[in-house]
Amino acid sequence: MNREEELKLTLSAVYALKGNKQVSVRFERGKDVAEGTLPSCKMNTNIGFSAEEIEGLEHYLTLKCDELFEKAREISNFKHWF
Repeated sequence: MNREEELKLTLSAVYALKGNKQVSVRFERGKDVAEGTLPSCKMNTNIGFSAEEIEGLEHYLTLKCDELFEKAREISNFKHWF
C-alpha cells in the first residue's frame, strides 16, 4: 500500500454458508473498497485498489486468518447478549 490514507478493516460475525463457517471482510481506504471472505482469503469486490494491493490484502488475510476468525467469534458472542 503506497497511499498515505488510513486503511480500515471491518469484520462480520461468523456465519454459515452451505454448512461452512465464514467471515466477511472489508478493507476501506478513502473511496477505495475491497471485500472478501474467510477462510478463502480471496477478495470478491474491488473498487480502487491495484492488483498488487489486492494480492497484498489476500496475503495478509492468509497470514491472519485464524486471528481474524477469533475476532469474528468475539463479535458473534457479543451479538448473543442482545
